[in-house]
Amino acid sequence: MILDLFTLTLLAQVTAAAPPRTVMPVLAFPEPGVDDTAAYRGYKTRFYRDSKNNAVQIYLEPVGGRVVQLWADAADESVGFSVRDARGRPAHVAWDGDGARVADSGTTRTLEYRLSAAGPRVTLGWFLLGSMRVERDFQYAHRQLRPFAEPAYYVAEESLLVANIARLPAAEQQGQLPLLRARSLAALRTRLQPALASSRSDTLWTVRIQRPSLDGRNHLLLELRGDPREVSARVTGRSVLVQARAGKPVRLTVRIATDAASLTPLGRNQIFNRPFLDFLAKARADSTAVMRYRRLERDVRSVELLSSQEKLMAGLPNFATYFGRDMMMSALMMRPIWSGAMSEHVIASVLRKLGPEGDVSHEEALGGQAIREAAADYNALLSDYFRLARGGQRTRADSVLGRARDLLRNMQATRENYHMMDDEFQLVVLEARYLADPSLPADRKRSFLLARPNGGASRLALMLREMALVATETRPYVQDSIATNLVSFVKRDSTHWRSASWRDSDAGYANGRFAMDINAIWVPAALAAIAEIRSSLQAAGLRPEALDSIAPEIAGTPLHQYLADSAALQNAVDVWRGARRHFTVAFGRGELESRIHAKLAWLPEGERSYWEKVITSAGEIHDSLGFLALSLDAGGHPIPIVNTDPATGLFLDSTMKPDVVLGDVDPFMRPYPVGLLVNGLGPVVANDAYAPRQVWETFGKDAYHSPRVVWGREVNLLLLGLANHITAAFDVSGRLRDRSLEPYVRVLNDALQRTLAAVNASGLKHNELWSYRIEGERLIPTRYGTSSDVQLWSTTDLAVQFVLSRLPRP
Repeated sequence: MILDLFTLTLLAQVTAAAPPRTVMPVLAFPEPGVDDTAAYRGYKTRFYRDSKNNAVQIYLEPVGGRVVQLWADAADESVGFSVRDARGRPAHVAWDGDGARVADSGTTRTLEYRLSAAGPRVTLGWFLLGSMRVERDFQYAHRQLRPFAEPAYYVAEESLLVANIARLPAAEQQGQLPLLRARSLAALRTRLQPALASSRSDTLWTVRIQRPSLDGRNHLLLELRGDPREVSARVTGRSVLVQARAGKPVRLTVRIATDAASLTPLGRNQIFNRPFLDFLAKARADSTAVMRYRRLERDVRSVELLSSQEKLMAGLPNFATYFGRDMMMSALMMRPIWSGAMSEHVIASVLRKLGPEGDVSHEEALGGQAIREAAADYNALLSDYFRLARGGQRTRADSVLGRARDLLRNMQATRENYHMMDDEFQLVVLEARYLADPSLPADRKRSFLLARPNGGASRLALMLREMALVATETRPYVQDSIATNLVSFVKRDSTHWRSASWRDSDAGYANGRFAMDINAIWVPAALAAIAEIRSSLQAAGLRPEALDSIAPEIAGTPLHQYLADSAALQNAVDVWRGARRHFTVAFGRGELESRIHAKLAWLPEGERSYWEKVITSAGEIHDSLGFLALSLDAGGHPIPIVNTDPATGLFLDSTMKPDVVLGDVDPFMRPYPVGLLVNGLGPVVANDAYAPRQVWETFGKDAYHSPRVVWGREVNLLLLGLANHITAAFDVSGRLRDRSLEPYVRVLNDALQRTLAAVNASGLKHNELWSYRIEGERLIPTRYGTSSDVQLWSTTDLAVQFVLSRLPRP
């Protein structure tokens, strides 16, 4: 096979690399003695640092025999392949040694490790090199399970782009191909699929699988190597047959290479504050609690893997890129243990990516994913071009074609996703907490706000622009407090609303239009935060009239009125604090029994029997149940799903009255399927027993935010919220503010301990989310199949442990 110039250059750099060095895994899951290895059901993963200290995750997924190498660098890229045995079934593969060898030369970085297969013959196929987002979609569609003989897998947007270029007049083709660094249309087509080539000597065979990015800027390479005296290899179409001599297990070397840009990692001394580092050192020195320190150290390393000067990543392997919401939520939860610089890092990152109207970017697309999205836009423009050209509208057609060419010039330009809605309100809360932090000097905060990164608008101007958006979006409800004036999701189609808050799966809000977490929790918190920011800015000498010149665009917005009139702002806060009433649901005992029994009758027999025994043993359907519904439908009526979102309110607002706190905590402690708590597992993220059958069926098809999962984020929010309210009941000397609060504190302590016991028993508490299966009369915690192994907001358990260590006792 003929390799293009860029590929030959990459291979030359790899060959010329300096002698590699061996590195050991930074982390590995599951870890015997720490994790419930059975819950992983054969799944294994390791994390290494490459020669530039960028994270490289390798995981072995047994259901599809999938091996994926994720490079958590500036391109969020991956190399994946599937392994099948002699019968075409997913083959069992394992590590052959602990270390990996890393090196670099010029812009190319390499990592090499060894694998072994259980049998003497395996076939490798479904090679996928490119954006991790493509690998994610490939697995979501279960393509890794299909026979290797099926038609090749293409990235649809890229294939259509090449087809569209082929339809252009020859002169236009010749003008566009250089923009993609392609010599010819045929050369461009070769980039749509990985290219396989092999070579052999007396002591080494090598199969190279390579694929440049569609724009020819970057290159990924996978090499499989072996000793021909021990194992043979043969390329057959898009697959590689590997066979060991004398019936021994197959052993081979895997080598990956990339020339994408690297990131600049942050270390723990930059991330964490001194009190937490002292806490960690004390845990390390405690010989009586070795396991506790191992868990803390693991989470610290996880945070380090996700943190760089350029950005904080949401999680590995699925989200090795910027996620605004994940960063801000983590920053809020980590405030007790993060350095002040980390709060500034997060706020600056979010402000840098604001949209023109002040919208917060939820997620960035870069590298291969940016190319994919740019290709989709190019294809839409070419569709318009061909239509206009056919209609004789040459001037308009040429204009559209010019815009298409501009896209090709920089297909990897980072693209932002502004679809989510909760992050706008989260940013204001984070900014208010930062400005109110007494440990940071006022001059430092002022300098941070007035700085103009890259010579553009100041951070304060950007902050005011975003606050104006929040004030404008929430104004209709202030003026007329009816349910249909709440902050609404946008329509996805004629009958569905887009899930645009943290439960962002299709089923997440049960097709609700108004999310409870946004309207009853985040909006009141954001408006209260604007009041705090107003006071902080005035204390720093930045009065409302000065802000007009810093951000003239806020003139005429509700924010302008709020900054000038504190009474108007307080009225908005008070009105929105009343939004809870729209979501309040209460069922008496009879209604509870009727709805729960209907849901249980719908379940498979084994599950129905199990949960009926839980109800019988708990004896919990003896009282009414009140809760905040997950969402409201299009008409503003509650969709009665018990959920964990009130934990966010408990965390954010430590001034809530005790009766409100107890009312919000109660559903968490009622055993599922009455409430949320599952012993040995934790609080499930939703309980749809009281909702219509259509909701059960929707969650049955999409379990990501369903009654079948526990989310680590929600567990940590609940624990931090409980801790905050327990602490608020005590004065600075550690005494209860009022002895009448003793029963209240006892209930909260009990809720905290029961939650801790349940999630610790699962053996999966560090995960992004986890699930369960029922076998006979046992509920068995199970790793959720598409869960990230290292997730930024799951590492907030570090803050939980730190806060609990300082919790006052009655």
